[in-house]
Order: sequence, then C-alpha cells, then structure tokens
Amino acid sequence: MKFKSMKTFLSLLILLLANAVTGQAVVQIGNVEATSVDQNVIHLKTQNAFIEIIPYSQNIIRFRIDKKPLKKDFSYAVTAKPESIKANISQEGNEIKISTASINCVIQKKPFSVAIYTKDGKVINEDAKGFTTSWADNSVTTYKKMQNGERFIGLGEKSGNLDRKGNAYTNWNTDAAGYDNGTDPLYSDVPFYIGLHDHLSYGIFLDNTYQTDFNFGASNDIFSSFGARGGEMNYYFIYDNSVAKIITDYTWLTGRMKMPPLWSLGYQQSKWSYFPDTMVLHIAHELRNKHFPADGMVLDIDYMDKYQLFTWNKKYFPHPHVMTDSLRKLGFRTTVIVDPGIKIAPEAPAYQKGLKEDVYLKYPNGQYYSGQVWPGWCNFVDFTSEKGRAYWRSQMSFFAKNGVSGVWNDMNEISTWGQRTPNNILYNYDGRGANNLEGHNVYALNMVRSSYEGMKQITGVRPFILSRSGYAGLQRYSAIWTGDNQPNDDHMLLGVRLLNSMGLSGLAFTGMDISGFLGNATPELFTRWMQIGAFMPYCRNHKITGAKPAEPWCYGEDALNNSRSYIELRYHLLPYLYSTFYEATQDGLPVNRSLAIDYTFQDDVYKEDFQNQYLFGNNIMVAPFKSTDTKGKIYLPANDNWYDFYTDRKFDGGQVIDTKVTLDRLPLYIKAGSIIPMQSLIQSTADMPTDTLVLQVYNDNKANSFAYYEDDGESYRYQKGDDYKRIIKFNPRDRKIEFSKVEGAFVSKFKYVKILLHGFNDTYSEQKQQYFSALPYKISAENKNGYIAVKVIVAANAENEFSIKY
Repeated sequence: MKFKSMKTFLSLLILLLANAVTGQAVVQIGNVEATSVDQNVIHLKTQNAFIEIIPYSQNIIRFRIDKKPLKKDFSYAVTAKPESIKANISQEGNEIKISTASINCVIQKKPFSVAIYTKDGKVINEDAKGFTTSWADNSVTTYKKMQNGERFIGLGEKSGNLDRKGNAYTNWNTDAAGYDNGTDPLYSDVPFYIGLHDHLSYGIFLDNTYQTDFNFGASNDIFSSFGARGGEMNYYFIYDNSVAKIITDYTWLTGRMKMPPLWSLGYQQSKWSYFPDTMVLHIAHELRNKHFPADGMVLDIDYMDKYQLFTWNKKYFPHPHVMTDSLRKLGFRTTVIVDPGIKIAPEAPAYQKGLKEDVYLKYPNGQYYSGQVWPGWCNFVDFTSEKGRAYWRSQMSFFAKNGVSGVWNDMNEISTWGQRTPNNILYNYDGRGANNLEGHNVYALNMVRSSYEGMKQITGVRPFILSRSGYAGLQRYSAIWTGDNQPNDDHMLLGVRLLNSMGLSGLAFTGMDISGFLGNATPELFTRWMQIGAFMPYCRNHKITGAKPAEPWCYGEDALNNSRSYIELRYHLLPYLYSTFYEATQDGLPVNRSLAIDYTFQDDVYKEDFQNQYLFGNNIMVAPFKSTDTKGKIYLPANDNWYDFYTDRKFDGGQVIDTKVTLDRLPLYIKAGSIIPMQSLIQSTADMPTDTLVLQVYNDNKANSFAYYEDDGESYRYQKGDDYKRIIKFNPRDRKIEFSKVEGAFVSKFKYVKILLHGFNDTYSEQKQQYFSALPYKISAENKNGYIAVKVIVAANAENEFSIKY
C-alpha cells in the first residue's frame, strides 16, 4: 500500500490506534457458550460474562450479569423472594425460551440478547440490536430498542416533564439546595421507571447502588439505556396490564409502607427554627386561637446545643418533656430534626459511645472519616453495619423519653460542607465491604431504617419518620420531602410533578415545603400553595431562617381565611385520606397519583398544560395553577365523567375545558361514581369527630367501590386484626349503595352514616321517602341544593352487610 504523503500515513495510523483503544475499552457481552438450568434459575456463560436469569413471579423476570462469577445475592431494596411458579424453559437452536403465565422471554445466543413478548406475541421490550449489554471500563450498560411512540415515566425524584423521553438522568444522592426544573441529580435515588407504548406497559428496576445512569433517547434516536458505574447489571423486568399493577408488582418486590400514625396526616407547622420553647408553645396556641387545624410542631437544628446531636439547648429548652407534654395537651405532636454526623466531642456521651462501639465510617487505614456540618467536624455512623444501626436505634431513646413522636432525617445524602465525600471511605455493607462509590446511595435508606426501627422498638407505637434522601425501598420506613425548594410558582408546580413521579416509583408518603423554603412567598403564592398542600400526603409549611415569618396569619386575613378553609377541608377528608393510605399499604399505589396511572394512553395527560394534574386518592382530581393565573385549561380524562367539586356540575370525560382561575378556589373535580367518606371538622386528630360518617356519593352509570378503613391510628394492633374494613359499593344497575360485612375487631368511631347523593335529583320522590321509611334501619332524607341527604342510623347488627336502594 502506498501513501501520497506522510500526513496521510500518520492520519490513518492515528485512526487505527483510536479504533484499537476503543475496541479494548468497550467489552461486549458476546455469544452464549454454556447453558444450565437449576430448578427455575437459568445460568449462562458468554464469551465475556456470567449470567443468571430468574423468573421471579408470573410477571417479573430478573437478570443478573457480570464480567466475573456472580457474588452471593444481596439487596437493601428487595425484600420479596422468588415465587414458586411453573416456568417453561426450553432451548432450540440459537434461542432459549422462558415462558410464564404472563410473558414469553426469548434469549438469543449469538450474541446474547433479550426480547420479551406478550402471550399473543407483541413485543413489550427488547435489547437494541448490536448493543445489548456491554462494559466501558467498570461501567455496565444495557441498551433497549426504543419502540415507536414510546414514553418513559417515573424514576423517582426527577425534575423535568412527566414524560422522560429525550432526556438522560443520573442517580447520585445530592444536596441540591435551590434546584430548578433542569437540576439533576436531586436528593434521592429510585432507579425504577415505567415504559409505555402500543397500549403496553412495563417496568424496569435496576437494583445497583453505585451511581446509575438512565438515557431515554437523549442525544440518540436508537435506544434507551440504563447502567451503573460499577457492580453487576442487576435488573428486574416487570410486565402487567396496567401502570397501577406494575407499581403494585414493584412494591411487592421492594416492600410497602406501614400504616402511618394518624396525626402525621394533619397539618404540620415548621420553621428553621422555632425557639425558645415559649415560642413553640406560642405558635401552637396561635393556631388553636385562630381555629387553624394542625397536628404537628416541627423543630429544626436550633433545639440542639450548638447543633450537637442528642442534646437540647438548655437555655432555650430547659425542660423539653414539659414542652412536648404541653403540646400534646393542645393536640400537637413534636417532630425533631436529626443529621447523621456526630460531633467530634470527647466529652459527649453519644460520641464516646460511638467510639467505643466502633460505629463510624472509616478510611482504609482505619482512621475515622470526618467532615464538617452544622456542629463542626463530625464522624458519621456507618448505617450499612448492624452495629451502626444498633447504636442509632439505642440513641432514639433520647427522643422518646422527651416526648418526641417524629424524627426528621436531614443531610443524609451524605451532605457535608464541600459536598464531596471521598471515594475511599469504607462501608461495612453488612459484612460485604464497599467503598463510597457503592455505599453512598444507600446511606440514607439505612439511616431512616435505623430511626424507624429504634423509635418503634422503644415506644411501641408507630413513629413518624421523614427523610430528605433515600433509595428504592425507602417507603418501608419513611416519608420523604423534596428538600430546599424555592418560593415561586414554577417551583410549586415542579414540586407537584416531583411528588407525582415519586408516586409512580413506589413512594406513597411524600411532601414538599409549602410556600418554598428558601425565601419569601407573596400572599398569593402562599395561598395557592396552601391549597395544593391540603392535597399532598405530607402537609408541612416550612421556611428558612432569615425569611419573613411563614405562619398562615402572616400573609393577611384573606390568605389566612382561604388557607384555613382548605386545611379544614383536608381534616373533613381524613377518613378518605386515611383509607387511601391503607390502600397504599396493601397495593403500593400512591396517594398523589399522576393521571398516567389511570389514563396511561391518553395523549393529553402528558401535555405541558395538563401534566401537573393528579388524582388525590382514586376519586379527587386536583388541577394546580400558578398563583398569577387568571384563566386556564383543564383536561377531563376520557372513560370517566366528572363533577365540579364546588357546583356539582357534571362534565363528560375526554374533553378540555376552559376555566376562569381565581385565587379563592383550587380547581377540584370528582370522578363520577365516587364514594368519598368525610367527617365533621376537628382541630386536631387528637379530637373526636361527631358520631356521623358522611358519604359523598356521585351518580354515574358505572359501578364503583371504596374500601373504608379505620384503626386506632397509633398502635400496631391493626396488624393482628384490630381494625375496621368495609367495602362500600355504588351499584347503578340495581340502584343500590351496598355495605359489605365488616372485617376486623375494631369498633368504628362512627355510629351513624349520612349519605349525600350527588346527581341523583331525578331519582328522589315521595315514593322514595316512603321506601326509606320502610327500611329496617331508621332513615331520614331530604332534598338539598342538588343532592339528597340520607341519614342511616345503624342498628346493632351494623357489622353485617346491608344496602340502601335509591
């Protein structure tokens, strides 16, 4: 071969060398060389990898892939064991086929690749041809073919739009104070997303605690991908016939929340910081004097002595138990903040105990890692070790003996001044050993696990645990909020999307700082945010030090009155909300539900104008708007009809309506056929409502049901059957409202049921009045302003099933 010039020769040489380097740097998975099956586990050896494929259930298949022999299985996230199912496994030529009752999985051998189909042969998900799984140095990535029109939703606490298509994201728990709609990563890490195309839905959960990266067609039009900066490719593929069922399957894998204490669903008043104790009590008294319902007072870092953990500032809080007792008599529970850093203070008992028990993170030379946070230089508990968790559990007695009911876990990304924890920090990782690259993302999960287990063990009742950071499985222990947000309208709506996305990712108990943490809100913004906050799982008003006071009465009478009316509505709705939380414990479905859950393939759901709308529970649709908006559009999803909450006007679904937006009303719509239980107004969950449960029933031509739930709101006796469950059905075909037999031994706090029938005017007549009077239950009925009020006085056999005909 001849070259025209030395320049041409050198250029070709450089190109060849570059290709050679590239070929060495990216390792493809290669062809399958050996196959074996051990019960339901398929073991494969390829040219460059070891693989296990496990049919985990009828709907879930697990894939483990690594360049070296697979280690003993371990996960901080997954609690479910593989089900004993019959999976048909066969080999023929270049294919291995795995068939369950729900899906068919086909493995190509040359090279290894995965494709998953419905039982009738439709492609659900498949590896991108020519890419499949590969390694770039220590990073492993799996590439999936993007299907036509495919959308991607979920992935936990991620900014941006509901549909993730065209974007890429990183999971590395980060103190992202003042984040905006383009910031990534944020505080928490849930590497689980849901893919949607051709009326098919699937989920992928990448259970790897290194930094993980997801690409949904960013900078390419061929593939979506997910990968990790170390460790094995370990992912679960989930298929079911709806997004709701995929969330249920995912939370079967990673666990579901326990019933929260009832008080934690009430309004919480917080600030950095309320001190001294007289100020805390003053705020609590003001809430009561102004008849503003509330259940919680939250103490930030200034309750501590110089920010030192497990101390009280004796000047400001000389008798903490007296304060917490006084608050409890007013109907308030106390939540306090904790950070993971233990101040290096030789005289401090908590620090000394940590040294004695050797619970702190270390460098390879045995020296304890130290970083600066609020109290100065600190050591940090290794929550990935059992002795570290045991130490923390024991320290929770400090709060329990002082009457504290809630523990707020902050700065647990880990956050330190400088925001760069060294990679050579060593974690115990439950005896397996890990450095910071692998341990960082599960630090917060294990901290809140320790807080939850310690408070539960010491108090014997349900604690409230709140966290800023976490990993998949966090829902088993803690609520989560969206960190240090900004006081503006865009941030308020971003917060709504964050909560809805976390709901898609298995986190049911979520919230954000109402009115924006990092500064001052206008009265209008405060008003709108409080309205939306009334329809969030965790309802907390919180503000940074140095900002103007953020109590509801600080924004003027109009803001106070409007905010109070919506918080009052929340307290009226507590039977509905508590029952919705019970549902989350059973099926993993969130309280705040993106419309993508129930109306997955309606394109309007994903449009910028409508992506913030959500269902609060299964029946109440919230349409958030900016505080400055005067008009807007609302999408009423198809397949259901809708009632305006305020006027009872009925709308057909499947349309966009124009609406006038006013500051005095947050647009709310009720799904037709809904049953919504409500109670009388109380000022605190410590108060007893009146003895009448009110059922709001909205007419429709489709049947519906609601699982009504009660327990004592505090203990774990509900896990042993001391609860009250009753299915209430709306049956339009037989024109009945049916009450199932009561399940559980708990005695309801309500003696009577009052039924308000919305949209039933044409069914009410004197004959109906006579019919009501003839029932074996004492009933009164009256026609009122567009609905019929029916009061049922429940007889002694109320635990048995009965029905009311309309």
